[in-house]
Amino acid sequence: MAMDAAPTTETDEALMALAAAGDQAAFGRLARRHLPRLVTLANRMLGDRAAAEDAAQEALLRAWRHAARYDPGRAKVTTWLHRITVNLVVDRCRAARRPTAMLAEDIVDSQPLAPAAIERRQRHGALAAGIAAMPDRQRAALLLTYAEQRAGAEAAAMLGISTRALEGLLRRGRHFLADWLRASQV
Repeated sequence: MAMDAAPTTETDEALMALAAAGDQAAFGRLARRHLPRLVTLANRMLGDRAAAEDAAQEALLRAWRHAARYDPGRAKVTTWLHRITVNLVVDRCRAARRPTAMLAEDIVDSQPLAPAAIERRQRHGALAAGIAAMPDRQRAALLLTYAEQRAGAEAAAMLGISTRALEGLLRRGRHFLADWLRASQV
């Protein structure tokens, strides 16, 4: 009996164990399962869908190459994959000396802009500019915590830092944004 169809009950950890043993098909199933979330994460950081797809694919390639290094006792597979992706995107941005994209998305409104909507748009624009200007690690911490809605311990693991260090990054990031908005007078 041929076993071409992959069981849907395979856990991420089981697939990683198979990948660590050189099973490309198992890693392919794992990659298909997680690629959309990795692309979304990279896109939020880069603001460029094509670059995000490239980054997510490169992150998965790195995961494949280092599958034997994955330690299920240290992190979930999803945490490990997200950490690889975040680190890759941050490194790419540093190398290119360009800020990652803003967390805030443009406000789309088909109605004529009322004064309150104009003020919201200006504040939103100032916030987006502040997010783009903040240090990479603070931006990544804010992105994982607020945009990706990751729990503190999970976001910290994705960044490879302690929960206390994550709290410090978040605190500094919020202060940075408050100062930015004050300076923008929005």
